[in-house]
Amino acid sequence: MKTNNHEVIFAIVNAGFAEDVMDVAREHGARGGTILNGRGVAREEAAAFFGIPLHSEKEILMMVVDRDVRDGVLNAIYHEMGMGRPAQGIAFTLPVSDVAGLVKEEAQAGAEN
Repeated sequence: MKTNNHEVIFAIVNAGFAEDVMDVAREHGARGGTILNGRGVAREEAAAFFGIPLHSEKEILMMVVDRDVRDGVLNAIYHEMGMGRPAQGIAFTLPVSDVAGLVKEEAQAGAEN
């Protein structure tokens, strides 16, 4: 299904923090996400320059969200889980051009009645 109403938010955080990010995102309109395990590869000089310790184990949280909640979710992640916090997270969005398998809450509620 073609769409211009959705975006995917990627949040990359230190291992053990993706569930916390999901909690923050849900409070601001996200309905769910997928967590992937990863490993960061940063140069030690860059980490020293920015004054952050290196944690190589990462979690990547991907959430497809409605465009109208994107900014609220992204800002909440930044304020609660950003680089100055223990999660040391970064987050960014990408547009989504096609979507399959998403069910709107209204349609889901109608099916239950």
